Amino acid sequence: MSPAPRPALLPLRAASLPAKLVVGFLAAAVALLSWRLWPEWRQNPDLSHGLFMPVLFLLLLRDSCVSGTRRFVSAGWAGGTALAALLFGSLLALGAAGLYAAALGWSHALVNFMLTASLVLLLGAALLGLSGEAVRLIPLNWPACIALVLWLLSSPMPHGMYSRLTLGLQLWVSQNVLRALHLLGIPALRHGNVIELANGSVGIEEACSGVRSLISCVFAGLFFSATLVRRPSSRALLIVLAVPLALAMNFLRSLLLTLLANRGVNIAGTWHDVTGFAVLGVTAVLLAGLALLLERREKTAPAPSSAAPSPAPAPAAVPAAAAAYPTPGPLRLLIGGVALAAALVVVFVVNTRPAIRQDAAVPNLYSVLPAAVPGWTVDTSTDLYQFADLLQTDYLAQRTYLKQNAEGQQVQVTLYAAYWRAGQAAVSLVASHTPDACWPGSGWEAVPRPAPAVPPTVAGRTLAAPEYRLFKSGQFPQHVWFWHLYDGRPIAYRDPYSATELLRIAWRYGFRHDGDQLFVRISSNAPWSAIAGEPLLAQFFAHTQALGL
Repeated sequence: MSPAPRPALLPLRAASLPAKLVVGFLAAAVALLSWRLWPEWRQNPDLSHGLFMPVLFLLLLRDSCVSGTRRFVSAGWAGGTALAALLFGSLLALGAAGLYAAALGWSHALVNFMLTASLVLLLGAALLGLSGEAVRLIPLNWPACIALVLWLLSSPMPHGMYSRLTLGLQLWVSQNVLRALHLLGIPALRHGNVIELANGSVGIEEACSGVRSLISCVFAGLFFSATLVRRPSSRALLIVLAVPLALAMNFLRSLLLTLLANRGVNIAGTWHDVTGFAVLGVTAVLLAGLALLLERREKTAPAPSSAAPSPAPAPAAVPAAAAAYPTPGPLRLLIGGVALAAALVVVFVVNTRPAIRQDAAVPNLYSVLPAAVPGWTVDTSTDLYQFADLLQTDYLAQRTYLKQNAEGQQVQVTLYAAYWRAGQAAVSLVASHTPDACWPGSGWEAVPRPAPAVPPTVAGRTLAAPEYRLFKSGQFPQHVWFWHLYDGRPIAYRDPYSATELLRIAWRYGFRHDGDQLFVRISSNAPWSAIAGEPLLAQFFAHTQALGL
């Protein structure tokens, strides 16, 4: 018996005007998101696979229509409810993206992630609406769903999620590399993410944590599951194996680099980059080979001995005239949703444009940090420029002061200051770059605070209460006190990783960012009681008093 003909798809040229408008809006939204993410794809090695995302998206949609299962959504309350829920979630994500843009700026990773999530939910709603039996512009199948999901893996992670993931992977890789070294009889010690060898030390940095290979491997596994295999069990196996394969390959790379460093080889530069690209290439080839092997086994599997059931008759093709009119309810809901989304974008873009005050005087930060203090050796940092793009300011200064105390122990005090003119950066952007977010990735381990910070007293003057943190690298402690001033007034916040905390700051300090900002940090290997009476701090806080501290 010959197989039944496949259900027919309606050509776009024969679709109704509302359907064409929805498709046109979605195409424009995809193009705009690609334009926004393009700098991230080019500059962020973790997202380099995103350069291929627009092409892969179109290939998956084509595969969905040409060779995928032609499954269409029947009219009913279930499909309509799911479509409405996806639309509502898309609008919520878009609204959150606008609020985070007010708090952090449009270039922040959290904003781009929420914009991507909003588009994915909107595309999901559109997929349900356009795959309805009365529309039939695209079938609802696995390749079409994967085409949507891959956008999430092509957008930057929120800093909190990224920091937690990279830190966890850094510690996991360094722990297991250390175990492997001990099994091989190589003496080594570990301090956080730094491995001490006889011939030097190796730091498992963020770039070596495995985030890049993990994201790229999962991305490749999802793509191959939609294009190279057809059976659901094979697709699930391919996706599940992507994660351990990525972790194993990155562990082997880190172990190889550590062994080379132990033999005195300079692993920076060529070795580091070549092994990184090799890991990505090998994992992609292994996943593709596994997908082809699974598909070949499916094709060569013997057919069941029982007679095949008679295929169900194919639904009749949708006549062009009937498809054009009247407009189905889900399509009307889609049109309303995309119109509201467009209006939200316009409102947030218009109301989040910063106006930097170019005429405002900028304080000389190095005049705030004492250049010479009797009894102290002073070292001025000259490499802070490397953080200018990340912090969105060039006004950075840091000096480290060293001396021997009465017991012969070395006391270290580091003074740091950063400044932003009014409108130069959002308050929450500055708040997201505290030691909590930045120090753990460089070998420092946060320890619980022994007691809440109290307002310190210097030269008879009580200061505003600072944020206090305590870190350790091995047995070396670092007490950290910092203040964040907005428009000359200290502000307080709790968790720089918290998305809700960032929204609270945005709500408190508004959309226009019309106040300047100052970030002041003191770090020392000694507690406050041991350094509070130093003339160094009295001189420093006398200079910062004019700035609001």
